[in-house]
Amino acid sequence: MAKTSTNIRIDLEVKKQAQEIFSELGLDMTTAVNIFLRQVIQYHGFPFDVRLNTPNPITIEAIDQGDRMERDPDTRRFKSVEELFADLDDEEV
Repeated sequence: MAKTSTNIRIDLEVKKQAQEIFSELGLDMTTAVNIFLRQVIQYHGFPFDVRLNTPNPITIEAIDQGDRMERDPDTRRFKSVEELFADLDDEEV
């Protein structure tokens, strides 16, 4: 297999931290990068999710609703699931 040398720019602190982890795994930077590139080939893309950590509109609304309920003094609160179910059983339909 032919070898080649490639230069990449990496933030110094990122490189240092990554090298420490690779060292604990018994790897050097070159081996780790080769593993990553082979995984890219196998997965035909990144071998992990690459996406923004932004909730969708439904999740945002659910979070907002939970926040409103938390502030509402009339919101019923339960200390256990059993207590919730007991209360539900007592309600009239």
